[in-house]
Amino acid sequence: MVSRYRPVTKTITHYAANACLLPICQLHGAAITTVEGIGSTKTRVHPVQERIAKAHGSQCGFCTPGMVMSMYALLRNTPQPSMDDIAEALAGNLCRCTGYRPIIDGCRTFCQVQSSSIQHEAAITISSISSTDYCWNSLFDKDQFQPLDPTQELIFPPELILTSQTPRPEPLTFQGERMTWVSPGSMDQLVQLRSRHPGAPLVMGNTNIGPDIKFKGIIHPLIISPTRVTELFETTQTPEGVWVGAGSSLSEVRTLLENLVPQYPPEKTELFRALIKQLGNLGSQQIRNVASLGGNIVSAYPNSDLNPVLAAGRCKLSVVSSGGKREVPLNQDFFVNFGKTILKPHEIVVSVFIPFTRKGEFVGAFRQAPRKESSFATVTTGMRVFFSEGSRVVQDISIYYGGMGPTTVSAVKTCAAIWDDETLGRAYEVLLEELVLPPSAPGGKVEFRRSLTLSLLFKFNLEVLHKLRHMYSFTKNVNNLNKHEQPEMNKNKSGMEKKKIIISQTPLPQSVSQEQNSQDPVGRPIMHRSALSQATGEAVYCDDLPRTDGELFLALVTSSRAHAKIIQLDVSEALKVPGVVDVITAKDIPGRKVRTMCGYDEELLAGSEVSCIGQMVCGVVADTRAHAKRGAAAVKISYEDLPEPIFTIEEAIEKSSFFEPRRRIERGNVTEAFKSVDQIYEGEHRMGGQEHFYMETQSMLVVPVGEEREFNIYVSTQWPAATQEAVAQTLGIPSNRVTCHVKRMGGAFGGKVTKTSILASVTSVAVTNRPVRCILERGEDMLITGGRHPVVGKYKVGFMNDGRIIAADIQFYTNAGNTIDESVLILLHMDNAYNIPHLRGSGAACRTNLPSNTAFRGFGVPQSLMFVENMITDVSMVLGLPADKIREINMYRGPSVTHYKYQFNPENLLRCWDQCKAKSTFSSRRTAVDQFNQQNQWKKRGMSIIPIKYGIAFGEGFLNQAAALVHIYKDGSVLVTHGGTEMGQGIHTKVQQVASRELHIPTSKVYISETGTNTVPNTCPSAASFGTDANGMAVKNACQTLYQRLEPIRKKNPKGLWESWVTAAFFEKISLSATGFHRGPDLYMDWEAMEGQPYAYFTYGACFSEVELDCLSGDYRTLRTDIVVDIGRSVNPSVDIGQVEGAFMQGLGLYTLEELKFSPSGLLYTRGPSQYKIPAVCDVPLSFNVYLLPDSYNPHAIYSSKGIGEPVVFLGSSVFYAIKDAVAAARSQSGLAGPFPLDSPATADKACLASASHFTQKVRVGGSVGRWAGLWVGL
Repeated sequence: MVSRYRPVTKTITHYAANACLLPICQLHGAAITTVEGIGSTKTRVHPVQERIAKAHGSQCGFCTPGMVMSMYALLRNTPQPSMDDIAEALAGNLCRCTGYRPIIDGCRTFCQVQSSSIQHEAAITISSISSTDYCWNSLFDKDQFQPLDPTQELIFPPELILTSQTPRPEPLTFQGERMTWVSPGSMDQLVQLRSRHPGAPLVMGNTNIGPDIKFKGIIHPLIISPTRVTELFETTQTPEGVWVGAGSSLSEVRTLLENLVPQYPPEKTELFRALIKQLGNLGSQQIRNVASLGGNIVSAYPNSDLNPVLAAGRCKLSVVSSGGKREVPLNQDFFVNFGKTILKPHEIVVSVFIPFTRKGEFVGAFRQAPRKESSFATVTTGMRVFFSEGSRVVQDISIYYGGMGPTTVSAVKTCAAIWDDETLGRAYEVLLEELVLPPSAPGGKVEFRRSLTLSLLFKFNLEVLHKLRHMYSFTKNVNNLNKHEQPEMNKNKSGMEKKKIIISQTPLPQSVSQEQNSQDPVGRPIMHRSALSQATGEAVYCDDLPRTDGELFLALVTSSRAHAKIIQLDVSEALKVPGVVDVITAKDIPGRKVRTMCGYDEELLAGSEVSCIGQMVCGVVADTRAHAKRGAAAVKISYEDLPEPIFTIEEAIEKSSFFEPRRRIERGNVTEAFKSVDQIYEGEHRMGGQEHFYMETQSMLVVPVGEEREFNIYVSTQWPAATQEAVAQTLGIPSNRVTCHVKRMGGAFGGKVTKTSILASVTSVAVTNRPVRCILERGEDMLITGGRHPVVGKYKVGFMNDGRIIAADIQFYTNAGNTIDESVLILLHMDNAYNIPHLRGSGAACRTNLPSNTAFRGFGVPQSLMFVENMITDVSMVLGLPADKIREINMYRGPSVTHYKYQFNPENLLRCWDQCKAKSTFSSRRTAVDQFNQQNQWKKRGMSIIPIKYGIAFGEGFLNQAAALVHIYKDGSVLVTHGGTEMGQGIHTKVQQVASRELHIPTSKVYISETGTNTVPNTCPSAASFGTDANGMAVKNACQTLYQRLEPIRKKNPKGLWESWVTAAFFEKISLSATGFHRGPDLYMDWEAMEGQPYAYFTYGACFSEVELDCLSGDYRTLRTDIVVDIGRSVNPSVDIGQVEGAFMQGLGLYTLEELKFSPSGLLYTRGPSQYKIPAVCDVPLSFNVYLLPDSYNPHAIYSSKGIGEPVVFLGSSVFYAIKDAVAAARSQSGLAGPFPLDSPATADKACLASASHFTQKVRVGGSVGRWAGLWVGL
């Protein structure tokens, strides 16, 4: 949080900001508060830290400090915030673990007053439980939270107030290694500097220049920061409008306009309100707090949110230079080219004039973006129309678009068409002709963007008609608008219907028997054991480890070609960079130069040939990260391109480029069964990949011990033993010389299993006698490490007219990338919850020249299940029957056998399904949705309910083993070590509960420090939702051994305390240390016989979701989600519910939002949060309810629990199918029926185009827009 004293107003302002964008030299005179500064577990935890932690809002914890500080800054300004305030404050924060619900639950406790509607929606619903159990009313007790006392907050340093009150006009200069930063103290100094250095950028918020420096390596020898020039922050009101200082932050501009709106008649503030709407969605609160109005304008981004509105609103700029002052209108002549304006290099924007509007003048602002908040817009627009007072004549009109060319563009011809014609019909024709995008236009989505120009103009038309109806008496034509043409005026910032953030507090059917000892923590909602440390910033992650003397940093050099021979690797220039120590290549690897997976070798560093862009070629070792990156940029690689690189699955199929083996499985006789069915349908579905986007990127520190070639490796990995083995083989030393330490990970999701071991191996090669650290940047991580496999599925399904599916043949093709890695074949889950008598599946992993994909939460299951559900949806559309009925008809019932001959009982699957329908009031909501769709033309609602049957554990039996080591010390404290790694899933918390129960001691006496290969050897990966199952049993085994050893002592002194028993045992020479081991189930799959038992048991669930879709823009909002999941008897309900919610939101991202894009040459375009959008707070269902299935038992896992980390990812597809249901309703309105393609993810452009509105059809076929053109003149 940044705090500044304002001498003019004598006030102190507090605001949250992104630390990575905030230059230290810009903070002169500011007070900075970090998460460590507001509270500590060693002194006093701040209420914000406490509530987020105790509300279970911290899992991996890497995002928690940011959440805390965003909320803290809000409370410093608004001690009693509303839910809207909270949602806005958190909009710029991302979390990959929790699903946001517990974070919001913790923050909402600061809301002192809630509206009755929110209270009603947030009512807790308790699912039915047996009479032997009792239920907690909440996952936490807010009455136990310490109160927020604003008087106890840190004061602003008085010395900074005194400094601010004493003007210091002299420039401040900061000299760096390659850049100089100058902060002038007056306007004259600024003009002189600009005159002498016209090419030097002016930096106010650093939101433009900062990313260029950080990610593009752009160097500016001189940077001018005029943050101390008071003229740039002045505001002046005139009778015509308001002059706003160009240096004002966007947040300040928004506040100014919000304060002005109530002071003037509504007809004078049309432009103000349009700007407020657009400002509310521009970036995030943290960005708006620092980004300046002037900087936003002169950056001249083609998809700018503000420039179209400012231009349409007749705004102008006041600029100054050494030649004097002048005013420059913001119009079509202002924007010259991409990032270029008509301003001269030495000119400085001082202020921006925002005029009042006139009676009869209307201004509209619209945008569409990949995500509703904190996302660059796809298309933006500002529109203004002025009618002669009391007349039906359009006197003036201006329309500007962003995202439709290299600059903000004016639709001049379209305006003329509207001026002259009676209707908008001709205007739409002209608009399509005027704003032309070539098929290869940057940003893609050409059809969608062109259709948006029409639909956004139509929205503005409806808005104006609505306003005119209330303003004038000549309403004949306006009143003739039917209900389908009426605009929805109750909008939020994204243009969708305004709704409060209403997130139902999750119910907890707590499976704790009344007979259970009150000190027994198993089954209770215990807070994550590290939550408070994570909330206070005390939790240590890999890159938090302090630098040691002589430590070096490794920066990787990756291939820029997808398929080429390396002709020359020139490192000479890199070695000349100051601080560079060495460059590591494949020749420097002393041991094995490859890692072998499934019979295929993967090079650690490319030797003679590269097979994808992003393949590691060498590494530069330097004394600092900055020097290493400079050195990496100086490495020159000469290539000779090889012919015909393969990028797509279709290309791989055509060229038979596959990894072996290819699998096939069949039950029954599919070919014969097709002959006896009533109907046959063939379909295809495409599903994109997904980036892990763990908050902590790949991180490692390799430290030489100093003797006998021994190394300590501090690494963020799910599989320490694999990293240990890989490093040992790479260095040519025994594994006993390598110790891997894993304290915790900031998320992993499968992405830190195999990839981390390769990166650690490369890093270890760089180690001589000095430690080497390697921390990937986000863009590097996304480029190098791959993600979830994209899949193309083709299916042929035979079914009866009553909906029974008799036969299905499904072919799966995954894009594995350039190496096999963990390219799982996804045939075992292809049945999902359905008993299809004749079922055949085949799978192939395609070898392409893209970065290798790898394991991801769900490990192929979210892909395979998607295809069977899409197939069932198509069957329902062919038959004209509800999809839920088709699902019910075909579900497993009674004692069942899968297509691989595994016997199971689907009773709990059916119970989940039935309870989900009941909890969601499915039938009544179906009726309501149908009624809504009949009454609304441009918005449609859709709903779906999806089941899941998910197999738990590793199909390779040897991976299901686990070990543990438990020490009891003489003071009675217990140290537990096991083979599982903590990545936010709460395994350490659950293991602590296990040890507490088995040793009959409080959890406070049990400590888990880290996972280390020196304490528990030969560990298996923490994956497959089997971590607690295996490691919990191993810890249980060790603790039972120790407790049995203490039995003679307990018998001698039955009333003694735990500490006395331990002390007595020590003096009687009883070992207080024990290992534990769990063999795990012997699972297998015989692909020749097409049968096996690849899973220990199934986790079941069902999910209902309802969405509202804006057919004109493709934007959607999830109105409600109800999940019922069978997790047996939960060891820790708060942890498990957190896993359910986090998995669901990750699945929602997979199926509706997250989209990886590659260039034609195989370069990943989406390499960061600005291009790749994971779900944010704005994507959480408005009503989000999770229910744990009661009276469920599982004899195959510890304490009758079930693994839950992965299964619910697929239930995010319920949102996809709800969108598809809404799209089907829109298509039906256009006379289109039957199956239609909608690939995953169902992003806004896909949903909009699939809806087949009159506008999208016009863009595609050039037809007439029809009667929806609306009216301008003739009112």
